[in-house]
Formats: sequence, structure tokens, C-alpha cells
Amino acid sequence: MELPPWSPFLGVVLFLVAVLLRRRCSSKYKLPPGPQAWPVIGNLNLISPLPHRSLHELSARYGPLMSLRFGSFPVVVGASVDMARFFLKTHDLAFLDRPRLSGGRHIFYDYSDMLWAPYGA
Repeated sequence: MELPPWSPFLGVVLFLVAVLLRRRCSSKYKLPPGPQAWPVIGNLNLISPLPHRSLHELSARYGPLMSLRFGSFPVVVGASVDMARFFLKTHDLAFLDRPRLSGGRHIFYDYSDMLWAPYGA
């Protein structure tokens, strides 16, 4: 079976539409600056066996507050004392609980185990 002559053009147009939609959907968060991430691994290729040194080099380039992607997870890194104080003292209530992963729902009876209990319960 032979492809129509306009099929490469259609493929390029669909690819450009997919790229534009991805950029529009990913820009809904106001993230701090950071390096461009690879599609599957994110920025894991930038982290060396000594992660504190590679994060220091990245903070020299992008500032004390930067965004990275570890795989498919967006991560905001505070690389200075002021940023650590901002996260750990000013917004401490936002970081108290564990993330709600599917393992806690299925294995621990809908997060009812003491391990998954919310702060203050």
C-alpha cells in the first residue's frame, strides 16, 4: 500500500501541533527557571555521583531557586539558606504530610495506617 503524497506534510503539522499543545499545558505552572529537561529522564543526566556539587553548579547558573524534573516529577530546589528558611519555616505546613501514593491507598486500607496518617491526626 502506498502512502498519499501529502502524508509527510500531515505528519509534520501534527508534530508541531503536539509540541505547541505540550508547551501550552506545561506553562500553566509558574515555575522558577531551570535547565531544559529531556522527555523521559528529565534532568537526571545533570546530576553527578556527587549531587551536592552538581546542584551547586546549577544554582550558580539558574539562581538560588530553580526547577528541575526528576523523571516525570517536577522538583523545585532551594539552593541557599534564605530559600531553605522560606520553605522550612514560612511554608512548613505545606510539607508536613507524606505524598498520597497509590501504595498507601491499596496496601494500607485507604491511608488509614499510622504511617500515612495526616499531621495532627
